[in-house]
Amino acid sequence: MPSFDYEQNVFVNSPFDSDYAALFDAIIFAVHDCGFKARCTLEVDDSAQVRIDKIFDIIKDCKFGIHDISRTEIDPASGLPRFNMPLELGIFLGARRFGQGKQREKICLILDKERYRYQQFCSDISGQDIRSHGGDILGAIIAVRDWLRNATTERDVIIPAGSRICDRYKLFLSELPQLCTSLNLNQEELIYNDYTTLVVGWLRANPW
Repeated sequence: MPSFDYEQNVFVNSPFDSDYAALFDAIIFAVHDCGFKARCTLEVDDSAQVRIDKIFDIIKDCKFGIHDISRTEIDPASGLPRFNMPLELGIFLGARRFGQGKQREKICLILDKERYRYQQFCSDISGQDIRSHGGDILGAIIAVRDWLRNATTERDVIIPAGSRICDRYKLFLSELPQLCTSLNLNQEELIYNDYTTLVVGWLRANPW
């Protein structure tokens, strides 16, 4: 595995609720299986740090960014849509446009349920290459894999097909309960850092 630094860090900007959990977990697995490291705000739990500063710090450390803007539904509690994902996408694009040095090398993948749906609610990003995952795990993994492959500067590097990564992800999920038991973890209580530790450990034990 490569060293985990700016060149391998991938900022994942997506919903964190239970309805999106299956897609989120698949994306995290795919990022790591492609040889990169997923980063997101869930990795830091510091009540002394303002949330927006956490976002700034992680974005600063990441060359790559995956931004899923598919969650446009009205929040039943507030009666309002959620704007965190477009906000964090804007910060990432701003860092690329106005940052210095390596910040200008940032590359992002924008995901939605349907490829052109964003034009109805976020038209200012018109011209960006929006990818559709169709709300499907396989679609999300293929989109992430293909994007990371094209973004990899080492052209002779082989990253297996998204369908193969999806097969490995399903195998990982089948073994996850036993992994949790062996480490005295409860699968229903896994936090982000628990999950990524399990993913990285499984991938080390099951290399391509």
